[in-house]
Amino acid sequence: MNSSSELSLRGGPRCVGAAAPPPRLGPGRGEGAASPKYKRVGGNTLHLERGFTLLEILLALALTALVLVSLNVFVFSMGELWGRNADVRLFDRHVRAVTRFLEAELRTAALPPAAAAGATPITPQEIKPLSGTTDNLLTFELPAGSRLLVWPDHPLPEVVCSLQVRPRDGLVLLWHSRLEQKFADDPPRETVVTPLVTALAYDYYDADFRTWKTEPALRKDTSGRLETPQRLRLKFTYGKLTRESVIALPAPTEGLPNF
Repeated sequence: MNSSSELSLRGGPRCVGAAAPPPRLGPGRGEGAASPKYKRVGGNTLHLERGFTLLEILLALALTALVLVSLNVFVFSMGELWGRNADVRLFDRHVRAVTRFLEAELRTAALPPAAAAGATPITPQEIKPLSGTTDNLLTFELPAGSRLLVWPDHPLPEVVCSLQVRPRDGLVLLWHSRLEQKFADDPPRETVVTPLVTALAYDYYDADFRTWKTEPALRKDTSGRLETPQRLRLKFTYGKLTRESVIALPAPTEGLPNF
């Protein structure tokens, strides 16, 4: 057999530069195969990516649901722990707020012009409240008043304030202005600072023995005059919770001279 017959038996002549025939597919890789990895298109071999199976999708959904349930349990557990001691935190914040308010007001009373040189801007005085019973109360003066005061008309300066604790009302601020026409005759107005204060005590420092002594009421010296304490001691009560705060009375401060 000559060369021409050999070419015809092999399927005809091949042209130079023609593309090679595609590789034969093995068993199960012909048309209709489930998921071929490679495919011949225009003489180029393409890599085909395999998709997710139903089992993999169900497993991913189960893991996602498990993560969401765990996160939900964690959030509710933290909320329960946070809300369990909410009363304690709010009570402590209230104690700190009242303490800071009184410290600021007493500090203002110890500044000029209310506090002159050698004067005692914070001192015990006999005050007659609306109840009509005269009581010895710690008294101080606020030149510009306070944000807690509610005036029936325009606010007035030079407000004289006193602190009193009552069993049902709590800590009460008694106040009126020296510029009022009936300042000496009418009893002072009353504003409840907090109903959670159940006791007010006074700390006196003994310089001879270098000790502190707490008195439930303002004490008098040997001559019968009321003594100004060095510290105030407030007792806060809310249910079974009890807190105590100590406020140091500021010393009067002299201002700069006027030029």
